[in-house]
Amino acid sequence: MRINLPDNASFIINKLEENGFECFAVGGCVRDSIIGHEVHDWDFTTNATPDEIISCFSDYTTIDIGKRFGTICVVVNGENYEVTTYRTDGEYNDARHPESVCFSSDISDDLSRRDFTINALAYNDRIGVVDEYGGIADLEYGVIRCVGEPDLRFTEDALRIMRALRFASTYGFSIEKRTSESILKNKEKLNLVASERIVTELSKLLVGDHCDFILRRYKDVIATIIPEVSVMFNFDQKSLHHNKDLWKHTVSAVKNTPKNEIMRTAMLLHDLGKPMTVSTDAEGHCHFHNHPKLSAEMASTILKRLKYPTSFINTVRLLIEYHDTRLTPQSKVVKKYLCKLGEDNMRMLLSIQRADILAQSFYKREEKLSTLDAVVVEFERVIQSGECYSLDTLCINGRDIIHLGVSKGAIIGQVLNKCLDKVIDGSLPNSKEELLLFSKNMIKSLEGML
Repeated sequence: MRINLPDNASFIINKLEENGFECFAVGGCVRDSIIGHEVHDWDFTTNATPDEIISCFSDYTTIDIGKRFGTICVVVNGENYEVTTYRTDGEYNDARHPESVCFSSDISDDLSRRDFTINALAYNDRIGVVDEYGGIADLEYGVIRCVGEPDLRFTEDALRIMRALRFASTYGFSIEKRTSESILKNKEKLNLVASERIVTELSKLLVGDHCDFILRRYKDVIATIIPEVSVMFNFDQKSLHHNKDLWKHTVSAVKNTPKNEIMRTAMLLHDLGKPMTVSTDAEGHCHFHNHPKLSAEMASTILKRLKYPTSFINTVRLLIEYHDTRLTPQSKVVKKYLCKLGEDNMRMLLSIQRADILAQSFYKREEKLSTLDAVVVEFERVIQSGECYSLDTLCINGRDIIHLGVSKGAIIGQVLNKCLDKVIDGSLPNSKEELLLFSKNMIKSLEGML
Protein backbone atom coordinates (compact mmCIF):
# COMPACT_ATOMS: atom_id res chain seq x y z
CA MET A 1 0.00 0.00 0.00
CA ARG A 2 1.32 3.38 -1.00
CA ILE A 3 0.35 6.70 0.55
CA ASN A 4 0.78 9.99 -1.27
CA LEU A 5 2.97 11.97 1.12
CA PRO A 6 3.09 15.76 0.76
CA ASP A 7 6.48 17.22 -0.16
CA ASN A 8 7.26 18.48 3.36
CA ALA A 9 6.48 15.08 4.87
CA SER A 10 8.70 13.30 2.36
CA PHE A 11 11.45 15.82 3.04
CA ILE A 12 11.42 15.17 6.81
CA ILE A 13 11.48 11.40 6.38
CA ASN A 14 14.21 11.52 3.72
CA LYS A 15 16.33 13.95 5.77
CA LEU A 16 16.41 11.62 8.77
CA GLU A 17 17.01 8.54 6.58
CA GLU A 18 19.90 10.30 4.82
CA ASN A 19 21.48 10.73 8.24
CA GLY A 20 21.17 7.00 9.03
CA PHE A 21 17.92 7.04 11.04
CA GLU A 22 14.49 5.54 10.58
CA CYS A 23 11.49 7.81 10.25
CA PHE A 24 7.79 7.18 9.65
CA ALA A 25 4.64 9.22 9.37
CA VAL A 26 2.52 7.89 12.22
CA GLY A 27 -0.94 7.87 13.75
CA GLY A 28 -3.94 9.83 12.52
CA CYS A 29 -2.31 11.09 9.33
CA VAL A 30 -1.72 7.51 8.18
CA ARG A 31 -5.23 6.45 9.25
CA ASP A 32 -6.91 9.29 7.38
CA SER A 33 -4.74 8.81 4.30
CA ILE A 34 -5.76 5.15 4.07
CA ILE A 35 -9.50 5.88 4.30
CA GLY A 36 -9.29 8.86 1.96
CA HIS A 37 -9.95 11.65 4.46
CA GLU A 38 -8.20 15.01 4.35
CA VAL A 39 -5.09 15.05 6.54
CA HIS A 40 -4.68 18.20 8.63
CA ASP A 41 -1.54 17.33 10.61
CA TRP A 42 1.39 15.11 9.74
CA ASP A 43 3.27 13.63 12.71
CA PHE A 44 6.45 11.59 12.62
CA THR A 45 8.24 9.01 14.73
CA THR A 46 11.94 8.14 14.53
CA ASN A 47 14.73 6.28 16.28
CA ALA A 48 16.74 9.53 16.35
CA THR A 49 16.98 11.10 19.80
CA PRO A 50 15.72 14.68 20.29
CA ASP A 51 19.29 16.04 20.08
CA GLU A 52 19.90 14.03 16.90
CA ILE A 53 16.66 15.37 15.40
CA ILE A 54 17.82 18.92 16.13
CA SER A 55 21.21 18.16 14.60
CA CYS A 56 19.70 16.72 11.42
CA PHE A 57 17.66 19.89 10.96
CA SER A 58 20.34 22.33 12.05
CA ASP A 59 19.64 24.46 8.98
CA TYR A 60 15.97 24.73 9.94
CA THR A 61 14.08 26.20 12.84
CA THR A 62 13.42 23.62 15.55
CA ILE A 63 11.36 24.17 18.69
CA ASP A 64 11.57 22.23 21.93
CA ILE A 65 7.89 21.52 22.59
CA GLY A 66 8.52 18.42 24.70
CA LYS A 67 12.11 17.31 24.51
CA ARG A 68 11.78 15.44 27.80
CA PHE A 69 9.13 13.27 26.13
CA GLY A 70 11.04 13.05 22.84
CA THR A 71 9.14 15.62 20.76
CA ILE A 72 10.77 18.32 18.65
CA CYS A 73 8.87 20.65 16.34
CA VAL A 74 10.57 21.07 12.96
CA VAL A 75 9.56 24.06 10.83
CA VAL A 76 9.64 23.37 7.08
CA ASN A 77 8.42 25.98 4.59
CA GLY A 78 6.62 27.80 7.36
CA GLU A 79 4.73 24.68 8.54
CA ASN A 80 5.21 23.04 11.94
CA TYR A 81 5.74 19.28 12.20
CA GLU A 82 6.14 17.19 15.34
CA VAL A 83 8.91 14.62 15.22
CA THR A 84 9.04 12.27 18.21
CA THR A 85 11.58 9.65 19.22
CA TYR A 86 10.38 6.04 19.54
CA ARG A 87 9.52 5.59 23.19
CA THR A 88 7.88 3.53 25.86
CA ASP A 89 5.93 5.21 28.64
CA GLY A 90 6.43 4.96 32.38
CA GLU A 91 3.69 5.04 35.02
CA TYR A 92 0.60 7.19 34.50
CA ASN A 93 -0.30 8.72 37.85
CA ASP A 94 -2.75 11.39 36.65
CA ALA A 95 -4.74 9.38 34.08
CA ARG A 96 -3.32 11.65 31.39
CA HIS A 97 0.51 11.91 31.22
CA PRO A 98 3.31 9.41 31.84
CA GLU A 99 5.64 10.29 34.70
CA SER A 100 8.59 9.36 32.51
CA VAL A 101 9.47 7.93 29.11
CA CYS A 102 12.25 5.68 27.85
CA PHE A 103 13.53 6.24 24.34
CA SER A 104 13.71 3.16 22.12
CA SER A 105 15.34 2.12 18.87
CA ASP A 106 12.44 -0.15 17.90
CA ILE A 107 9.27 1.20 16.30
CA SER A 108 7.33 -1.76 17.74
CA ASP A 109 7.82 -0.30 21.22
CA ASP A 110 6.38 3.01 20.07
CA LEU A 111 3.33 1.51 18.36
CA SER A 112 2.54 -0.68 21.37
CA ARG A 113 1.83 2.35 23.58
CA ARG A 114 -0.74 3.93 21.23
CA ASP A 115 -4.45 4.08 21.95
CA PHE A 116 -6.28 2.28 19.14
CA THR A 117 -5.23 -0.09 16.38
CA ILE A 118 -6.33 2.38 13.70
CA ASN A 119 -3.87 4.90 15.17
CA ALA A 120 -1.03 2.40 15.62
CA LEU A 121 -0.05 2.68 11.95
CA ALA A 122 3.22 4.01 10.55
CA TYR A 123 4.33 4.65 6.98
CA ASN A 124 7.23 5.61 4.78
CA ASP A 125 7.77 5.06 1.08
CA ARG A 126 10.69 2.68 1.61
CA ILE A 127 8.93 0.17 3.88
CA GLY A 128 5.26 0.92 3.33
CA VAL A 129 2.69 0.58 6.12
CA VAL A 130 3.79 -0.84 9.45
CA ASP A 131 0.70 -2.46 10.96
CA GLU A 132 1.42 -4.71 13.94
CA TYR A 133 -2.05 -4.66 15.53
CA GLY A 134 -4.48 -5.16 12.66
CA GLY A 135 -5.24 -1.49 12.20
CA ILE A 136 -5.82 -1.77 8.45
CA ALA A 137 -8.34 -4.58 8.96
CA ASP A 138 -10.11 -2.56 11.65
CA LEU A 139 -10.27 0.41 9.26
CA GLU A 140 -11.72 -1.85 6.58
CA TYR A 141 -14.39 -3.26 8.89
CA GLY A 142 -14.99 -0.01 10.78
CA VAL A 143 -13.90 -1.02 14.27
CA ILE A 144 -12.47 0.97 17.20
CA ARG A 145 -10.26 -1.41 19.18
CA CYS A 146 -7.68 -0.68 21.86
CA VAL A 147 -4.08 -1.68 21.34
CA GLY A 148 -3.53 -4.43 23.91
CA GLU A 149 -5.53 -4.42 27.14
CA PRO A 150 -8.34 -1.80 27.12
CA ASP A 151 -8.36 -1.28 30.90
CA LEU A 152 -4.66 -0.46 30.80
CA ARG A 153 -5.04 1.96 27.88
CA PHE A 154 -7.86 3.86 29.61
CA THR A 155 -6.08 3.84 32.96
CA GLU A 156 -3.00 5.35 31.29
CA ASP A 157 -5.03 8.12 29.67
CA ALA A 158 -8.73 8.46 30.46
CA LEU A 159 -9.21 10.96 27.63
CA ARG A 160 -8.96 7.95 25.32
CA ILE A 161 -12.51 7.10 26.40
CA MET A 162 -13.77 10.28 24.76
CA ARG A 163 -11.48 9.79 21.77
CA ALA A 164 -13.03 6.36 21.17
CA LEU A 165 -16.52 7.82 21.24
CA ARG A 166 -15.46 10.71 19.02
CA PHE A 167 -13.93 8.39 16.41
CA ALA A 168 -17.04 6.21 16.43
CA SER A 169 -19.27 9.26 15.99
CA THR A 170 -17.11 10.85 13.29
CA TYR A 171 -16.33 7.74 11.22
CA GLY A 172 -19.43 5.68 11.94
CA PHE A 173 -17.30 2.87 13.35
CA SER A 174 -18.46 0.36 15.96
CA ILE A 175 -16.55 -0.06 19.21
CA GLU A 176 -15.18 -3.55 19.76
CA LYS A 177 -16.84 -5.46 22.64
CA ARG A 178 -13.95 -5.49 25.15
CA THR A 179 -13.11 -1.88 24.39
CA SER A 180 -16.77 -0.88 24.82
CA GLU A 181 -17.08 -2.73 28.13
CA SER A 182 -13.90 -1.07 29.38
CA ILE A 183 -15.19 2.39 28.41
CA LEU A 184 -18.26 1.91 30.57
CA LYS A 185 -16.23 0.36 33.38
CA ASN A 186 -13.66 3.17 33.47
CA LYS A 187 -15.88 6.17 32.69
CA GLU A 188 -15.42 7.74 36.15
CA LYS A 189 -11.72 8.23 35.34
CA LEU A 190 -12.84 11.10 33.09
CA ASN A 191 -13.19 13.13 36.28
CA LEU A 192 -9.38 13.21 36.40
CA VAL A 193 -9.08 14.82 32.97
CA ALA A 194 -8.97 18.60 32.44
CA SER A 195 -12.28 20.03 31.26
CA GLU A 196 -10.69 21.73 28.26
CA ARG A 197 -9.49 18.39 26.89
CA ILE A 198 -12.87 16.74 27.37
CA VAL A 199 -14.69 19.64 25.71
CA THR A 200 -12.54 19.31 22.58
CA GLU A 201 -13.53 15.66 22.18
CA LEU A 202 -17.17 16.20 23.15
CA SER A 203 -17.55 18.97 20.57
CA LYS A 204 -16.15 16.75 17.80
CA LEU A 205 -18.38 13.90 18.96
CA LEU A 206 -21.50 16.08 18.79
CA VAL A 207 -20.89 17.19 15.19
CA GLY A 208 -20.22 13.63 14.03
CA ASP A 209 -22.60 12.04 11.52
CA HIS A 210 -23.26 9.17 13.92
CA CYS A 211 -23.52 11.08 17.20
CA ASP A 212 -27.04 9.76 17.81
CA PHE A 213 -25.92 6.16 18.27
CA ILE A 214 -23.08 7.19 20.58
CA LEU A 215 -25.30 9.45 22.70
CA ARG A 216 -27.80 6.61 23.15
CA ARG A 217 -25.37 3.74 23.67
CA TYR A 218 -22.93 5.65 25.90
CA LYS A 219 -25.30 8.00 27.71
CA ASP A 220 -23.74 7.02 31.06
CA VAL A 221 -20.39 8.33 29.81
CA ILE A 222 -22.01 11.62 28.83
CA ALA A 223 -23.60 11.75 32.30
CA THR A 224 -20.15 11.39 33.85
CA ILE A 225 -19.16 14.63 32.12
CA ILE A 226 -22.54 16.32 32.54
CA PRO A 227 -24.33 14.65 35.49
CA GLU A 228 -27.38 16.88 34.96
CA VAL A 229 -28.42 14.99 31.82
CA SER A 230 -29.16 11.81 33.78
CA VAL A 231 -32.59 13.20 34.81
CA MET A 232 -33.60 12.91 31.14
CA PHE A 233 -32.93 9.17 30.93
CA ASN A 234 -36.22 7.23 30.68
CA PHE A 235 -38.22 10.37 31.54
CA ASP A 236 -41.70 9.83 30.09
CA GLN A 237 -42.96 13.16 28.73
CA LYS A 238 -46.62 12.00 28.62
CA SER A 239 -47.53 14.52 25.98
CA LEU A 240 -49.39 14.37 22.68
CA HIS A 241 -46.44 16.27 21.21
CA HIS A 242 -43.90 13.60 22.20
CA ASN A 243 -43.57 9.90 21.44
CA LYS A 244 -40.07 9.47 22.90
CA ASP A 245 -38.65 9.70 26.38
CA LEU A 246 -36.79 12.93 27.08
CA TRP A 247 -33.29 11.63 26.35
CA LYS A 248 -34.29 9.93 23.11
CA HIS A 249 -36.05 13.13 22.04
CA THR A 250 -32.91 15.10 22.88
CA VAL A 251 -30.67 12.74 20.91
CA SER A 252 -33.02 12.89 17.92
CA ALA A 253 -33.05 16.70 18.09
CA VAL A 254 -29.24 16.81 18.16
CA LYS A 255 -29.06 14.51 15.15
CA ASN A 256 -31.61 16.63 13.21
CA THR A 257 -29.60 19.80 13.86
CA PRO A 258 -27.01 21.03 11.31
CA LYS A 259 -23.45 19.98 12.19
CA ASN A 260 -22.62 23.13 14.08
CA GLU A 261 -20.98 22.94 17.51
CA ILE A 262 -23.03 25.75 19.06
CA MET A 263 -26.38 24.53 17.77
CA ARG A 264 -25.80 20.88 18.66
CA THR A 265 -24.60 21.81 22.14
CA ALA A 266 -27.76 23.88 22.57
CA MET A 267 -29.93 20.96 21.54
CA LEU A 268 -28.08 18.59 23.86
CA LEU A 269 -29.10 20.82 26.77
CA HIS A 270 -32.31 22.45 25.51
CA ASP A 271 -34.75 20.43 27.63
CA LEU A 272 -32.74 19.96 30.82
CA GLY A 273 -35.30 21.90 32.83
CA LYS A 274 -38.31 19.78 31.86
CA PRO A 275 -38.20 17.30 34.78
CA MET A 276 -38.06 20.19 37.25
CA THR A 277 -40.96 22.12 35.68
CA VAL A 278 -43.37 19.27 34.95
CA SER A 279 -47.04 19.54 35.83
CA THR A 280 -49.87 17.15 34.93
CA ASP A 281 -53.35 18.18 33.84
CA ALA A 282 -56.61 16.41 34.58
CA GLU A 283 -56.23 14.22 31.49
CA GLY A 284 -52.79 13.03 32.57
CA HIS A 285 -50.87 15.09 30.02
CA CYS A 286 -47.61 16.71 31.12
CA HIS A 287 -46.78 20.37 30.63
CA PHE A 288 -43.43 22.08 31.14
CA HIS A 289 -44.10 25.78 31.61
CA ASN A 290 -41.02 28.00 31.67
CA HIS A 291 -38.69 25.05 31.03
CA PRO A 292 -36.69 27.00 28.37
CA LYS A 293 -35.63 29.59 30.94
CA LEU A 294 -34.57 26.99 33.52
CA SER A 295 -32.84 24.91 30.83
CA ALA A 296 -30.91 27.99 29.68
CA GLU A 297 -29.77 28.72 33.23
CA MET A 298 -28.70 25.11 33.79
CA ALA A 299 -26.86 25.03 30.45
CA SER A 300 -25.00 28.22 31.35
CA THR A 301 -23.88 26.71 34.67
CA ILE A 302 -22.74 23.50 32.99
CA LEU A 303 -20.81 25.21 30.20
CA LYS A 304 -19.08 27.55 32.65
CA ARG A 305 -18.02 24.53 34.70
CA LEU A 306 -16.62 22.90 31.57
CA LYS A 307 -14.81 26.16 30.74
CA TYR A 308 -16.41 26.92 27.41
CA PRO A 309 -15.73 30.44 26.04
CA THR A 310 -18.09 33.13 27.31
CA SER A 311 -19.38 34.02 23.84
CA PHE A 312 -20.18 30.34 23.19
CA ILE A 313 -22.07 30.09 26.49
CA ASN A 314 -24.06 33.25 25.83
CA THR A 315 -25.15 32.09 22.39
CA VAL A 316 -26.15 28.62 23.60
CA ARG A 317 -28.08 30.17 26.45
CA LEU A 318 -29.92 32.51 24.08
CA LEU A 319 -30.87 29.69 21.69
CA ILE A 320 -32.18 27.51 24.51
CA GLU A 321 -34.14 30.36 26.05
CA TYR A 322 -36.01 30.97 22.77
CA HIS A 323 -36.09 27.42 21.37
CA ASP A 324 -39.75 26.88 22.28
CA THR A 325 -40.98 30.31 21.19
CA ARG A 326 -43.59 29.71 18.50
CA LEU A 327 -43.10 32.45 15.93
CA THR A 328 -45.69 33.51 13.39
CA PRO A 329 -44.89 34.72 9.88
CA GLN A 330 -46.03 38.33 10.33
CA SER A 331 -43.44 40.88 9.35
CA LYS A 332 -43.58 42.73 12.66
CA VAL A 333 -43.12 39.49 14.63
CA VAL A 334 -40.11 38.41 12.58
CA LYS A 335 -38.55 41.88 12.85
CA LYS A 336 -39.16 41.96 16.60
CA TYR A 337 -37.16 38.77 17.09
CA LEU A 338 -34.54 39.81 14.57
CA CYS A 339 -34.05 42.91 16.69
CA LYS A 340 -33.72 40.83 19.86
CA LEU A 341 -31.50 38.07 18.47
CA GLY A 342 -29.67 39.40 15.42
CA GLU A 343 -29.55 37.73 12.01
CA ASP A 344 -27.03 34.97 12.79
CA ASN A 345 -28.64 33.90 16.05
CA MET A 346 -32.14 33.94 14.58
CA ARG A 347 -31.00 31.85 11.65
CA MET A 348 -29.63 29.28 14.10
CA LEU A 349 -32.82 29.48 16.17
CA LEU A 350 -34.99 28.65 13.17
CA SER A 351 -32.76 25.65 12.40
CA ILE A 352 -32.93 24.22 15.92
CA GLN A 353 -36.70 24.79 16.06
CA ARG A 354 -37.03 22.63 12.96
CA ALA A 355 -34.81 19.97 14.54
CA ASP A 356 -36.92 20.08 17.70
CA ILE A 357 -40.18 19.64 15.78
CA LEU A 358 -38.78 16.72 13.76
CA ALA A 359 -37.83 15.00 17.02
CA GLN A 360 -41.41 15.22 18.31
CA SER A 361 -44.44 13.06 17.59
CA PHE A 362 -46.57 13.43 14.44
CA TYR A 363 -49.20 15.33 16.42
CA LYS A 364 -49.60 18.67 14.61
CA ARG A 365 -46.12 18.21 13.11
CA GLU A 366 -47.10 19.31 9.61
CA GLU A 367 -48.88 22.35 10.99
CA LYS A 368 -45.81 23.32 13.03
CA LEU A 369 -43.45 22.80 10.09
CA SER A 370 -45.72 24.72 7.74
CA THR A 371 -45.77 27.71 10.10
CA LEU A 372 -42.01 27.53 10.58
CA ASP A 373 -41.48 27.40 6.80
CA ALA A 374 -43.56 30.55 6.44
CA VAL A 375 -41.51 32.26 9.17
CA VAL A 376 -38.30 31.33 7.36
CA VAL A 377 -39.65 32.79 4.10
CA GLU A 378 -40.56 36.05 5.84
CA PHE A 379 -37.20 36.10 7.64
CA GLU A 380 -35.32 35.77 4.35
CA ARG A 381 -37.55 38.40 2.72
CA VAL A 382 -36.80 40.92 5.47
CA ILE A 383 -33.07 40.24 5.26
CA GLN A 384 -32.90 40.38 1.45
CA SER A 385 -35.03 43.51 1.18
CA GLY A 386 -32.95 45.37 3.73
CA GLU A 387 -35.99 46.40 5.74
CA CYS A 388 -35.42 48.00 9.12
CA TYR A 389 -35.45 45.71 12.15
CA SER A 390 -32.71 47.16 14.37
CA LEU A 391 -31.25 50.47 15.50
CA ASP A 392 -28.41 49.90 13.02
CA THR A 393 -30.89 49.93 10.13
CA LEU A 394 -32.97 52.86 11.43
CA CYS A 395 -32.72 56.00 9.29
CA ILE A 396 -31.88 58.19 12.30
CA ASN A 397 -29.28 57.78 15.04
CA GLY A 398 -28.16 59.34 18.28
CA ARG A 399 -26.48 62.29 16.58
CA ASP A 400 -29.77 63.22 14.95
CA ILE A 401 -31.51 63.26 18.35
CA ILE A 402 -28.70 65.38 19.83
CA HIS A 403 -29.20 67.88 17.00
CA LEU A 404 -32.79 68.21 18.21
CA GLY A 405 -31.42 69.59 21.46
CA VAL A 406 -31.33 66.45 23.62
CA SER A 407 -28.17 65.72 25.61
CA LYS A 408 -29.25 63.02 28.06
CA GLY A 409 -28.27 59.54 26.93
CA ALA A 410 -31.28 57.86 28.53
CA ILE A 411 -33.71 60.06 26.61
CA ILE A 412 -31.80 59.54 23.36
CA GLY A 413 -32.07 55.77 23.79
CA GLN A 414 -35.74 55.98 24.74
CA VAL A 415 -36.57 58.03 21.64
CA LEU A 416 -34.62 55.79 19.25
CA ASN A 417 -36.17 52.62 20.65
CA LYS A 418 -39.66 54.07 20.36
CA CYS A 419 -38.96 55.04 16.76
CA LEU A 420 -37.75 51.50 16.04
CA ASP A 421 -40.88 50.00 17.63
CA LYS A 422 -43.06 52.21 15.45
CA VAL A 423 -41.15 51.23 12.28
CA ILE A 424 -41.30 47.52 13.13
CA ASP A 425 -45.05 47.53 13.81
CA GLY A 426 -45.68 49.55 10.65
CA SER A 427 -46.91 52.70 12.38
CA LEU A 428 -44.10 54.79 10.89
CA PRO A 429 -42.08 54.48 7.69
CA ASN A 430 -38.31 54.19 8.01
CA SER A 431 -38.00 57.76 6.71
CA LYS A 432 -35.62 60.27 8.26
CA GLU A 433 -38.09 63.11 7.83
CA GLU A 434 -40.97 61.20 9.42
CA LEU A 435 -38.81 59.84 12.26
CA LEU A 436 -37.39 63.26 13.13
CA LEU A 437 -40.88 64.74 13.25
CA PHE A 438 -42.06 61.95 15.54
CA SER A 439 -38.92 62.37 17.67
CA LYS A 440 -39.52 66.13 18.10
CA ASN A 441 -43.06 65.49 19.33
CA MET A 442 -41.91 62.73 21.63
CA ILE A 443 -39.14 64.90 23.10
CA LYS A 444 -41.67 67.69 23.82
CA SER A 445 -43.88 65.16 25.55
CA LEU A 446 -40.99 63.84 27.64
CA GLU A 447 -39.87 67.36 28.56
CA GLY A 448 -43.39 68.16 29.69
CA MET A 449 -43.23 65.24 32.10
CA LEU A 450 -39.92 66.33 33.62
